[in-house]
Amino acid sequence: MSVERPWLAHYPAGVPAEIDINEFASINDVFETALQKYRDKTAFINMGKSISYAELDRLSRDFAGYLLGELKLKKGDRVAIMMPNCLQYPIAIFGVLRAGLTVVNTNPMYTARELKHQLADSGASVLLVMDNFGNVAEEVLAQMPGVRAVTTGLGDMLGFPKGAIVNFVLKHVKKMVPDYAIPNAIRFRDALTLGRMHQLPAIRNAPDDLAFLQYTGGTTGVSKGAMLTHRNMVANMQQAAAWVGTNVKLGEEKIVTALPLYHIFALTANCLVFMKFGAQNLLITNPRDMPGFVKELKGSSFTAITGVNTLFNGLLNTPGFDQVDFSRLHLTLGGGMAVQRAVADKWKQVTGVTLAEAYGLTETSPAVCINPLDLRAYNGSIGLPVPSTDVCVKSDDGAILPVGEIGELCVQGPQVMKGYWQRPEETAKVIDADGWLHTGDMAKMDEAGYFYIVDRKKDMILVSGFNVYPNEVEDVIAMMPGVLEVAAIGVPDDKSGEAVKVFIVKKDPSLTAEQVKAFCHDNLTGYKRPKSVEFRTELPKSNVGKILRKELRTPART
Repeated sequence: MSVERPWLAHYPAGVPAEIDINEFASINDVFETALQKYRDKTAFINMGKSISYAELDRLSRDFAGYLLGELKLKKGDRVAIMMPNCLQYPIAIFGVLRAGLTVVNTNPMYTARELKHQLADSGASVLLVMDNFGNVAEEVLAQMPGVRAVTTGLGDMLGFPKGAIVNFVLKHVKKMVPDYAIPNAIRFRDALTLGRMHQLPAIRNAPDDLAFLQYTGGTTGVSKGAMLTHRNMVANMQQAAAWVGTNVKLGEEKIVTALPLYHIFALTANCLVFMKFGAQNLLITNPRDMPGFVKELKGSSFTAITGVNTLFNGLLNTPGFDQVDFSRLHLTLGGGMAVQRAVADKWKQVTGVTLAEAYGLTETSPAVCINPLDLRAYNGSIGLPVPSTDVCVKSDDGAILPVGEIGELCVQGPQVMKGYWQRPEETAKVIDADGWLHTGDMAKMDEAGYFYIVDRKKDMILVSGFNVYPNEVEDVIAMMPGVLEVAAIGVPDDKSGEAVKVFIVKKDPSLTAEQVKAFCHDNLTGYKRPKSVEFRTELPKSNVGKILRKELRTPART
């Protein structure tokens, strides 16, 4: 079933309608090409230490040698990585892929229960874990003797004496590294030394080979592994590169990576796309330390940054951010959650650069839509579908809806996952017989082919038969100067079935619920106005800073 593509007439100059998905057979081919072009340039920087593309080549080859030569892993075996952003991460990713294996990205904030589920579900043979999370790994691996452990400290790649100092401070001063003991675990540096002694065989990854098992909660239920093939990842890299590449200088870009590399957004957009451009990648280990983050930005003449709305909002509200040098910045990309108008407007005011909203999912590797980068201001849209991608809005009965009507956003393209790992029934729930991936997001399209997310299907609030979308309520309240963060949910109501409730973190301590309601009275129609306002010192968030409405819907335990 083909769809009209009105968006093609509104593509930025130089962006093709289709990308060549066969230019590279695998991520390894992209990596090899980058090595040939940018060998002596800086690839990654973390905590003041940098490694070149040549060093990344050598170190990732050593890790691949360890996995194949010492552990005797076979093509397609899975290797789990449980770390924040640090130099070990890209070394490990490219080492695993160069060995013909599959990366299982693991959230380092996982509890033992969550980690055990992911390791068992993926069938991972190896877990590479940062010392900070070693106690969780110890508990889980005691129950999973077949999984080999490789451990590392945050300072291990930073050289002497800095690395030793960092490790000492984290363990003994900040108390961030617990005592743990995992039998037969090997240190990452020792694994590299052992791997260096092995000849790396010629490994060819086919386009349909699994590159990543990327776990996601999806719309419901237990965490599932989205099977992202080399073709999926290369296609999305090509799609995003075609979109942003008209405005980059090869070998001269410096992108700030504050979102974790275990998150699909940073993995594709920052690590892969900007590797193709020969960029420097500035890895931020702890972006929640906003003063420290701003200090790093002040010492870095960066050209691009990606993030989620809460990250940009946090930076804008951190003293000193307005003194950062933005003279080289030309690309700011927001995704992962809706970008709010108030944040986008302030970002443009402070940096001089438009915060372009993008949209994607783990299941789409992730990019589906991106706004033109030459937008003069925030437009409330998630943008236009990227090249070689079809997007439509469907009704509950599967009919494609016309311009302006609200339905479920559906996607087709080479970046759409192979399916959920060992879960054909779950796959069938989201990919229909015609090959459309159903996103679970409610959206509409305008005449020019721009798409607008109205809300998550399950987050929609039904007030007296009227649909209320939390994003809209949140956008309005976020415009109030006294509001730092806001989230809206539906709560049961005897008269209207459901009513709108908002949770607010104050920026101005004197802000009252009455002021919020008065502001909404002037800016929202009756049924969309919050019936109750609750102030919190903070809102529950995922590890990448996405506000978790579902936790607000769950009554607090007493």
